Amino acid sequence: MDATVIVVGAGPAGMMLAGELRLAGVGVIVLEKLAARTGESRGLGFTARTMEVFDQRGLLSRFGEIEVSNVGHFGGLPVDFGVLDGAHQAAKTIPQSATETVLEEWATQLGADIRRSHEVLSVAEKEDCVEVEVRGPGGVHHLRGEYLVGCDGGRSTIRKAVGFDFPGTASTLEMFLADVKGIRLEPRMIGETLPGGMVMVGPLPGGITRLIVCERGTPPQRREKPPTWEEVAAAWQRLTGDDISHAEPVWVSSFGDATRQVTEYRRGRIFLAGDSAHIHLPAGGQGMNTSIQDAVNLGWKLGAVARGRAPEALLDTYHAERHPVGRRLLMNTQAQGLLFLSGPEVQPLRDVLTELIVYPEVSRHFAAMVSGLEIRYDLDGGTHPLLGRRLPEVRLTGDRLVSCSTEALHAARGVLLDLTDNEALRRRATPWLDRVDIVTAAPVLPEGSALEGTTAVLVRPDGYVAWAAPGSHGDLPMALEHWFGPAR
Repeated sequence: MDATVIVVGAGPAGMMLAGELRLAGVGVIVLEKLAARTGESRGLGFTARTMEVFDQRGLLSRFGEIEVSNVGHFGGLPVDFGVLDGAHQAAKTIPQSATETVLEEWATQLGADIRRSHEVLSVAEKEDCVEVEVRGPGGVHHLRGEYLVGCDGGRSTIRKAVGFDFPGTASTLEMFLADVKGIRLEPRMIGETLPGGMVMVGPLPGGITRLIVCERGTPPQRREKPPTWEEVAAAWQRLTGDDISHAEPVWVSSFGDATRQVTEYRRGRIFLAGDSAHIHLPAGGQGMNTSIQDAVNLGWKLGAVARGRAPEALLDTYHAERHPVGRRLLMNTQAQGLLFLSGPEVQPLRDVLTELIVYPEVSRHFAAMVSGLEIRYDLDGGTHPLLGRRLPEVRLTGDRLVSCSTEALHAARGVLLDLTDNEALRRRATPWLDRVDIVTAAPVLPEGSALEGTTAVLVRPDGYVAWAAPGSHGDLPMALEHWFGPAR
């Protein structure tokens, strides 16, 4: 084998997955057809859930000083993320290019083999491996890995080559996205609709302004290269009456509202993650964040199975857990598109939702949906309120913080929190100490905490609670074997 896992695509999902696999001790090759990072930043900032994901791996400090905000929107309707109980707020205006740089440096430091200018031409799944035909700087050659993961975007070569079903709806419109210099425009929030469409203006660091332009009734085009700045400026002038053609474009792109999701995230030894598995209108900045979280869900599972530490069935939980998340993502982005891209016929709906969103429960519902904090995996393991959810921040005696956002999960291992100094409990977990760390301390809990009355919690490497006592079906060894493989 050339590597245990071959990852195709060096975007945020591919780099995050490569780092996770290396933390699991698995050899990984990343193939990327581009010779260098583009420097383009379609994604901006992180949701609160992605902030937690990065923090649990010790990555947040690599981004430098991060500006956070409680202000967001759902289809142009203002949303206050401050109503949520997460450990983090959303991060503002961190360019995707910076995210890709940080994740690539991290994965490389961990030992990932990243090969640029390597384009996958074909894929063949064998009984004991996956073989890919690759065109690189030295010509065409073949690589073999035990598993293959396609993280190669919305036009995924892997998805097409393997024949994953990708049902959904095609684009009905075209939108322009441009970062420009040499222009001063008043900020415009999404939701400020115009008679002929919608425009958005947002300031970015370094004197750059982000523009989004959508003319209603403009059919999507099958472009082989990005639109010209002249096209963007002309559309802007038709909608607003202002001439911005003198601005200097940094980069220009276009996108549509196509909405599709593969029917299966896994087919044998081949997986899809990120935009390879789901495409949608980029509403609320959720796409890159969901892709990163796909990678974190898959990484520790694939690493455990590849190293023989967990049963093959663990890999099926990737689809079972992430496909519903993707389906809900598509639903909410379609709803948002209707709200801020439709014409006056949708104004009554906007008015009704504007009235409803002022109610705390409604505001909390929309905020949790867009931030990713609503995610709860259906583990069918009992009645404890934290089962399937991420572990909230826990302050233990001695002022030591142990949560999915601190050093407890930096190594991407399981964590057993013994909250009552239970020697018998720790003894039962001893056969899994090569995969699970034990932390013993009494918690200091705020009033109404979901951990109140809890004696022990088993946390997966991705930060989600797999077992808690009391309130889980089955005992601790059963849960440990299910998620971490047989006792040693």
